[in-house]
Amino acid sequence: MKQVEQNLRTGRLRVATVPAPRVNDGCLLIQTQCSLVSAGTERQISALAKSSIAGKALARPDLVRRVFRNAKKEGLRPTFSKVMAKLDTPIPLGYSAAGTVLEVGRGVHGFSVGDQVACAGAGFANHAEVNAIPKNLCVRVPDCVSLEEASFANLGAVALQGIRQTQPTLGERVVVMGLGLVGLLTVQLLKANGCKVLGFDPNKDRCQHAKDLGADDVAAEDIETATRHFTQSYGADAVIVTASTRSNEPVNTAARISRRKGRVVVVGLVGMDLARDLFYERELDLRLSMSSGPGRYDPTYELLGHDYPFSHVRWTENRNMQAFLEFVAEKQVKPSALISHRYSIENAEHAYSLLEGGEDHLGILLEYPPAAGRRQNLYELKSRRNIHRAAIGASQVGFIGAGSYAQSVLIPAVRNVPHASLTAVATARGLSAEHTAARFGFDRSTTNTESLISDDTIDTVVIATRHDTHAELAIAALEAGKNVFCEKPIALNDFDLRSVIVAARLASGIFSAGFNRRFSPAIQKAKTALSAARGPLMMHYRVNAGAVPPESWVQRAEGGGRIIGEVCHFVDTLTYLCGALPTEVSAIAAGRERDAVSALISFADGSTGTILFCPHGDRSIPKEQIEVLADGVVIQIEDFKEIKIAKSGSIKKTRARQDKGQKALISAFFDAVRTGGSAPIAYEDLSTVTETTFAIEDALRLGSVIVIGDKSEGELQARAS
Repeated sequence: MKQVEQNLRTGRLRVATVPAPRVNDGCLLIQTQCSLVSAGTERQISALAKSSIAGKALARPDLVRRVFRNAKKEGLRPTFSKVMAKLDTPIPLGYSAAGTVLEVGRGVHGFSVGDQVACAGAGFANHAEVNAIPKNLCVRVPDCVSLEEASFANLGAVALQGIRQTQPTLGERVVVMGLGLVGLLTVQLLKANGCKVLGFDPNKDRCQHAKDLGADDVAAEDIETATRHFTQSYGADAVIVTASTRSNEPVNTAARISRRKGRVVVVGLVGMDLARDLFYERELDLRLSMSSGPGRYDPTYELLGHDYPFSHVRWTENRNMQAFLEFVAEKQVKPSALISHRYSIENAEHAYSLLEGGEDHLGILLEYPPAAGRRQNLYELKSRRNIHRAAIGASQVGFIGAGSYAQSVLIPAVRNVPHASLTAVATARGLSAEHTAARFGFDRSTTNTESLISDDTIDTVVIATRHDTHAELAIAALEAGKNVFCEKPIALNDFDLRSVIVAARLASGIFSAGFNRRFSPAIQKAKTALSAARGPLMMHYRVNAGAVPPESWVQRAEGGGRIIGEVCHFVDTLTYLCGALPTEVSAIAAGRERDAVSALISFADGSTGTILFCPHGDRSIPKEQIEVLADGVVIQIEDFKEIKIAKSGSIKKTRARQDKGQKALISAFFDAVRTGGSAPIAYEDLSTVTETTFAIEDALRLGSVIVIGDKSEGELQARAS
């Protein structure tokens, strides 16, 4: 299918050919008929992409600070590689579209195949022939509304939410500053609400357009004089700022033209350096409107489909879109009057050239070819020349998932293995799959994970998806006869974990997981130094983890939380160092933060290990520190850069570039695949380490010591459900 993308580093915009997305649970698969180019928002995105590195840095100083922190901790070269990889990742453009339902995902009700819908959301309602859209970002289109008009629904919801923040009453006099698409929609909606409206824009054609659409008065200059005449010198009851500029002038001008105790609502992206006296002297109410309404930017609403109760949140993002389309159906709002240009998707580059200046424009509509004759090829794998082709007889590797970790660590590590060849990559979205294939030289890209797993030409599958999919994908790949490398964690509950391990023991291929720290040079040196030590070890692993916001997918159901997702690394490292499996766990959380935890682990050989996992330490301190005390030996490891070994009264210190063992683990896995040898990590270790993280969660919940493996089959099934 065709999709519009832009490279964030070079600014290059193109219409790419990519696999279509698959429909997920809670989503609809939409055949796009038309999508709207937003002159304001998308022009700013395009301008940022085309700016220099320095320009991007000035625009996002918060990200620059993060880069410097990472460079200090991880080193300049790996940080630079991550930044460039991020900049080279194409961004999908578009966020307001309309089309026809092709498929309905599980858990979606109220929609059927063939329904006409309007859809919204950056990263979802893309300028693409086919889109997978979460259900709360889709609304059915009334019969008397065309799909062209429906493609305005997201922008209409933005305008409507700005008005709701204004809380206008019948007969109030409202000024709309900025008469672009959102401003002109705002004018029409205010008139439908019974308000008197003055529109302002330096562009006289836009002013005339507002007048034609019902504005009571307009002004292209001297807005203060125009407002005095419009309000009989009282000042505006409310001012809605829908302009798009870095300047602070629109907001401060809004304050000057407001009456005492008036309202100023900011909808557009404008400067916010306020002239305090203006707002103070009039005791103005300044409000910001958050895009299209409640639910926007909330992953539980947008991604997981959890609606807000109607009685408590009357107007959500979705209900605003519905209300806007009702205004269109009643002819109170006329989106079609705002369309200035139409282009086919193949000519999208010409459409975006309008945003850079020259010919005046308003609503730019992209149109798409009909779906007839192309349905069966939606997810078809693409052929390409593999520029990193390995020797004949090499393992043919399929990647499922290509997020930042996969692209920065896993795929480069596999590509450097002489006897491995990158064959196919599958991701949820075609743009990501095609970009990854082109960047790393995969033969094919797809959004169909089932076809990758069943592909007879692929003998090894690497799973790098979100955590809740690991177990299901690993079992499917193992049962298909593949060798499987699964990023950690293996599973999110005991039942799925045991199912994976059973499948691995019965499979013809080799299975391993991403417990890489045991393969790091520092841990290998420590293991050698401990080989002559007698008796049990006392181990301490301190992790200055850094915070992960609660809205992150890692903290939600698909991530399983940080204990299962991250602490497994540290449990495995201690297990490897002492050479014995965990037997018991106790744990306590700091306050109510369940990922600020101290865990005490007993091992079968009498060793003990404590893991101190803290999400809110200072970033200037190294992330990981390990200390091991044995009979006559003390070992200290700091962030896998420095190791100190104290023995016989002397200390030997070694420093090196940080190496957490990822490359060594991948190499060991593919060596086992090539030779038919044993898996690089024993299945019993994989199982018990993962089970220990579940036990830490149980210990926190129950406040008691948890014995590893002490669960019946019935308990496992109940926990899984």
